Amino acid sequence: MDIRYSANQKDMKRYTTEELRNEFLITDLYAADEVKAVYSHVDRMVTMGCMPVKEQVSIEKGIDCWKTFGTHYLLERREIGIFNIGGDGTITVDGTEYKLGYKDCLYITMGAKEVLFASSSPEKPAKFYMVSAPAHTSYETKLITIAEAKKRPLGDQASSNKRVINQFIHPDVLKTCQLCMGMTALEEGSVWNSMPCHTHERRMEIYTYFEIPEDQVVMHFMGEPTETRHLVMKNEEAVISPSWSIHCGAGTSSYTFIWAMGGENQAFDDMDNLKPTELR
Repeated sequence: MDIRYSANQKDMKRYTTEELRNEFLITDLYAADEVKAVYSHVDRMVTMGCMPVKEQVSIEKGIDCWKTFGTHYLLERREIGIFNIGGDGTITVDGTEYKLGYKDCLYITMGAKEVLFASSSPEKPAKFYMVSAPAHTSYETKLITIAEAKKRPLGDQASSNKRVINQFIHPDVLKTCQLCMGMTALEEGSVWNSMPCHTHERRMEIYTYFEIPEDQVVMHFMGEPTETRHLVMKNEEAVISPSWSIHCGAGTSSYTFIWAMGGENQAFDDMDNLKPTELR
């Protein structure tokens, strides 16, 4: 497991491109029949990826839970949200099987002991993208399909940010301890996400970008509003955004991204908004 320690905004001002990427960028999340994981000390969030091909894969494959979390199993004191961004697949949680199609989501509550991933076809394997947050109580493990997500249209074509926010793991959809997750899809011709941008001092955020064509990229902007930096991101890469950082991006084409938040509250609109002219 890759462990990332907290970075502060004062030091980040002096980072080179390589240092910025090493600190915040997450790449290579999907390898056949493996679990890849990055543990961030920012709100102790864990970003994971699993692509089962030839076998059923345990969520704990290659992870020493006692050494990393001080627990006997991964979700002993954690909750997790899982999106499928690949072919059809299944997730089996303590003997109960859930079928996930493209863009479907499964929330697994604290206390689930066995989580297994499988693909319906090895020729088109599932790709399970996951974010886990610490939890203090159990709620209900629940499958939310893309059709069942709460839709929130935003933006317009004139400002190149017409998009639909799909809220999955959200107080308006189901109860969780602190984890919130959703998926934002940009319409063709729109390239900006989360613009006008914002910060939220009360919680951190993790983005993963996908549906980016192979020859295109997303320029992800981060940093303090008056000390912005950027990362060039490719398809199926993720980025850690501390609470003090803005998080927005512009692509060389349209794309989709999954956002995950954890911290002090779950109020989606609890943002410190910024005008584009305030950025430097």
